[in-house]
Amino acid sequence: MMYRQSRAEKIVLYAFLIVMALISIVPFYMMVINSTHTNVEISQRVWLRPGSALLDNYRIIQSKVNIWQGFVASTIITLPSVILSAFFSTLTAYGFAKFNFRGKELLFWIILGTMMVPQQLGLIGYYDLLSKIRLIDSFLPLILPTAANAAMVFFIRAYIESSISDSLIEAAIIDGGGEWYIFRRIIFPLAMPSIATMSIFTFINKWNDLLTPLVLLNSAKKFPMPVVVSNIRGLYETNFGAIYLGVTISIIPILIVLITFSRSIIKGLTIGAVKG
Repeated sequence: MMYRQSRAEKIVLYAFLIVMALISIVPFYMMVINSTHTNVEISQRVWLRPGSALLDNYRIIQSKVNIWQGFVASTIITLPSVILSAFFSTLTAYGFAKFNFRGKELLFWIILGTMMVPQQLGLIGYYDLLSKIRLIDSFLPLILPTAANAAMVFFIRAYIESSISDSLIEAAIIDGGGEWYIFRRIIFPLAMPSIATMSIFTFINKWNDLLTPLVLLNSAKKFPMPVVVSNIRGLYETNFGAIYLGVTISIIPILIVLITFSRSIIKGLTIGAVKG
């Protein structure tokens, strides 16, 4: 009797997971399919098979905006942002997790408090500051602030505290390892699952950031993908095929990063760490 109940529960669970997977996949599938159809075809019915208008939609996009230039601009902004965020957030999290100093908890809660301040709230002041130091229409103001990532510090600190024991660090110190050696050879590799997890969110947030580049950038050749896609929507409000194609191209890097980092997380979790 217990076996039958367990099997029934598994069937219900797998059925629920399959339904949720379909709900998640169908919008992406429909987006890709619609990017291959004309505007007239999209307005007539719901299509489940690819059409023949992919190249026509691509020509429409390229005739007005350079989507690959936006792709390059987004890459220039996003990749350094992820690297800076991962390095400095892990360094900060290591300090909060394994060092004791006066005002530690107060400073940590102040850092967490910055997560409650909306980004849009400080955008006007940030723009005023950049205009005074003549950094408007530059990639640097979009990259450098990501080095201070409060959410990433919070997540990695919790992971280091729970997964990396003090005895491991003490053994490295006894063997003559300095702080930089400990961070580079012990903390950073063992914290990689948490770093990879938060890097996914950092990449997605930075790649999809529309408001900040729209305010800080003036040159069309520097516009990242979200701004370019928004311009497609503005230029072709009724040409949904071109809009769908632009959005499809813009999410390809996100899917690649999700797949790559997910494998890194699984690999990192199998390594494990010494627990106290």
